[in-house]
Amino acid sequence: MDFAPALRLALLATVVALLPLSWWWLRQRGSDSRARAAALTALTMFLTFDLVVFGSFTRLTDSGLGCPDWPGCYGQASPLGAASEIRAAENALPSGPVTFTKAWIEMIHRYLAMTVGVLILAMAAAAWFDRRRGIAMPVSPWWPTATLVWVVIQGLFGKYTVTLKLYPAIVTLHLLGGLLLLAMLAAQHTSFRPRPLALAASVRRWLGVAAALLLVQITLGGWVSTNYAVLACSDFPQCNGAWWPKMDFAAGFAILRPLGHGPDGGFLAFEALVAIHMAHRLFAIAAVAALLALAHGLRRAGGPAARRFAFGVAAVTVMQVVTGLSNIVLDWPIVAALLHAAGAAALVLLLTFLWMRARQARHPAFSPGAVATAA
Repeated sequence: MDFAPALRLALLATVVALLPLSWWWLRQRGSDSRARAAALTALTMFLTFDLVVFGSFTRLTDSGLGCPDWPGCYGQASPLGAASEIRAAENALPSGPVTFTKAWIEMIHRYLAMTVGVLILAMAAAAWFDRRRGIAMPVSPWWPTATLVWVVIQGLFGKYTVTLKLYPAIVTLHLLGGLLLLAMLAAQHTSFRPRPLALAASVRRWLGVAAALLLVQITLGGWVSTNYAVLACSDFPQCNGAWWPKMDFAAGFAILRPLGHGPDGGFLAFEALVAIHMAHRLFAIAAVAALLALAHGLRRAGGPAARRFAFGVAAVTVMQVVTGLSNIVLDWPIVAALLHAAGAAALVLLLTFLWMRARQARHPAFSPGAVATAA
């Protein structure tokens, strides 16, 4: 196996990662270890959010196979070195998956992913260095280490996304893995900056219900996106002029099948795409209801922190409804679709922050140094 492309990409990612790392170090050079760790985690979380959204942009622009090999582009570290191969592929199939624009989009996604990986490696190294110096930190070094392991697993999902030609199950797992990475970073950041928020038992129950339903809804949304089923229904509130259109759930939700093919090996029927679309649309009713119920409970809980969370959850949920509908009635505009993906990531962040702060209030030892009251 030729490791040269991977080594060149790793070197490029390290050089790129030195830019945010230098900015972080200059801003935090006079801070203590906890403040530096919190700032590095926040920076990595911000770039991971960008990575998740840019991953959606890569799918929306059909750029997932812009470079049909991995980790490089036709064995090169950038599309510049693969110009002749990309030009030949584009000339052979002008409307195909390989163009210069798509190749750059795909490689920028990989550069960003590797940069996030380098930052998480720095997080883990700093955590173990602090442990060796005997500095007590609220986050065990095993947490950033586990995060680093998960980034490696995400890289493998990214590899198989390309080598298995956008296999829907792999692409959906890759999306969910990115959101899990975002939640892991949010949980660590909240531990570095503990701000307990006491919530009534009923609000905590709604938080659990909303989180579970959001997970299912995001999974269904990922399945819609990876199977290109967004436009399977061309109108709303009906679907193709019917309240209950003809659907094939068995074929649509057959997990082990290539893109565009059914479980029997033939082409995936349109009715299967309709089933995928309708499942996401119908389950949205439950997810939206739970999120709005959570926002209502937070608003009634009192206190500025709870009300801020209430506003954030309600606002992003409404945005999700609006952007989701616009994908149908406006024929899938890319800006609305990106906002829809960003909204899902934002809800994951909000619920993770909320869960962590509620846990800190119930278990003060969960985050050492936690203050007695919420901000």
